[in-house]
Amino acid sequence: MRQVAAEPYAFPIESSFDPGSAALVIIDMQRDFCDSAGYMGRRGADVSAAQALVPRIERLRDAARKAGMQVIYTREGHHPGLGDLPPSKRAKTRLAGAEIGSAGALGRLLIRGEDGWDIVPDLAPGPDEVVIDKVGTGAFYATDLEHRLRVRHIEQIVLVGVTTGVCVSSTAREAADRGFHVLVLADCCAEPDPYMHEIAMDLLQVEGGYIATIGESDSLLEVLSMSDSAG
Repeated sequence: MRQVAAEPYAFPIESSFDPGSAALVIIDMQRDFCDSAGYMGRRGADVSAAQALVPRIERLRDAARKAGMQVIYTREGHHPGLGDLPPSKRAKTRLAGAEIGSAGALGRLLIRGEDGWDIVPDLAPGPDEVVIDKVGTGAFYATDLEHRLRVRHIEQIVLVGVTTGVCVSSTAREAADRGFHVLVLADCCAEPDPYMHEIAMDLLQVEGGYIATIGESDSLLEVLSMSDSAG
């Protein structure tokens, strides 16, 4: 049985890893979260950890494509009129010093169509790859992600991207509740504060990995290379 090494259990639990029924979900690798001139930079956050993910995720994405995995991207952002922005969320971002919709160096912060909202160039989606635009932290909330996964017979989900404690963790919980096998790659996720990244990793493994199992990109790359050779 071919599985990806992870803790507290190999992925997927009690079954074999199958690239054809697996998806790599790249969460919110947008300029607003990865560029110091974007939303996170306006908050005063250090984006260097997010920037360091780009070559790792690019390498993983290329291997996933070659092995036949689905590659899916998410983008968080709101319509220019802000009709889909809850007042509570707007107030919290205002308090943090980066109110959604306010002017920034890359355009209005977290607004669809602005330069900051777009995915970083090195991770630009391919012409046939799915991009999920979301208004919340979890990728399943108010989107058609679950439908897209079901029609492609996807059962195994690998999560990478930013931020570990918010959008990655929210998506992992949503996916687990829907019965998907969930693997989070620790070296391909980031928080501005490394300590908070570690806390988020620990919380995803509570109760014996009830939400997700945690691995490293090299372990998945090894299995993907075996799958590619077999093909």
